[in-house]
Amino acid sequence: MALQSPSIDMTAGASVAATPASASRGYWQSVRRRLRRDPVTVVCGVILLLIVLSALLAPWLGLADPYKTSMIYRLKPVGTPRFLLGSDELGRDMLARLVYGGRLSLAMGVTPVVCALLIGGTLGITAGFLGGRVNMLIMRIMDVFYAFPSVLLAISLSGAMGAGASNTLLALTLVFIPPICRVSESVTTQVRGFDFVDAAKASGAGTLTVVRVHVLGNVLGPILVYATSLISVATILAAGLSFLGLGVKPPEPEWGLMLSTLRQAIYVDPVLAALPGVMIFITSLCFNLMSDGLRAAMDVKA
Repeated sequence: MALQSPSIDMTAGASVAATPASASRGYWQSVRRRLRRDPVTVVCGVILLLIVLSALLAPWLGLADPYKTSMIYRLKPVGTPRFLLGSDELGRDMLARLVYGGRLSLAMGVTPVVCALLIGGTLGITAGFLGGRVNMLIMRIMDVFYAFPSVLLAISLSGAMGAGASNTLLALTLVFIPPICRVSESVTTQVRGFDFVDAAKASGAGTLTVVRVHVLGNVLGPILVYATSLISVATILAAGLSFLGLGVKPPEPEWGLMLSTLRQAIYVDPVLAALPGVMIFITSLCFNLMSDGLRAAMDVKA
C-alpha cells in the first residue's frame, strides 16, 4: 500500500488570507456550519468522541482488570454473565481489554501522524517556499522513502529496530513524513506564486514574517485535512505490526495484538475473535469519513 499525495486546490485558501479579517472569520464560520449540517461527519465525530472518552476514563468506568487471567473463564461467549463481550483465550474480560486497548491503538494512530506533521510539514513548507537547491535536496531525500511501499517500509523499520510501542511509533513517523512533506511542498509552491506574497516581499517583510503571516494560513488547512486522513492508515498499520509481532508486546491490551492472540479462537467463537477487528474498522472508517467531511466543508466553491 503506497501513500498517494492528493491534488490540492489552493484557490479558496488563498482568498481567505487575501481578504480582511472579517471575511476570514466568515469563511471559518461557514466551514463550521457545513460541518454541523453534514450528518455523516457529525455521527463519526460523536463515535470517535465516545471511543476517546471511554479510553481516557477507563479506570473510572468500573471495568474489570484487563490483565487478570483465569483459565476457568477462558473463551466465554458474548453475553455471558460478568463478561458482557465474552473473555479471551486467557480468561480476561474482553470489554475491559477493548476499552483499555483504545488507549494504545489511538495513540499509535494519532501520535505518528502528529510527529510526522510537525517534521514533514516544516520540511515541505521550507522546500516549497525557498525552492531551488533547498527544494531539490529535501524532495530528493523524500523520494528515496517513496521507493518503498508504506507497509513494506513500516515492517522493515519495525523489524530492524525490534518490537515495542516506542519503536513502532518511530517507524510509523518515518513512514508518514514523506507524504506530508510532499503535500506541504506542493501547496506552499502554489501559495508562493500569489500576488499578496510578492507584495509582502516587496514591502520589505522578512522571510519568516512572510511565511508566518501570509503562507501558513493558506497551507495549514489542506495539510491538516490530509494528515487527518492518514490517522486511519496509521491505526491500521500499527494494528498490522502488532498482529505480526512487530508492535506492542503482550500482555498490553491493543486491538491488533488482541486480533493476533484470538486468531485461533475463530474456530470456537468467530464473533469473539472479530471484536478487535470491528473496533479497528469503526475507528479507521470514522477518521476517513471525518477527513472527507472536513475537505468538503473547506471547499467554498462546492
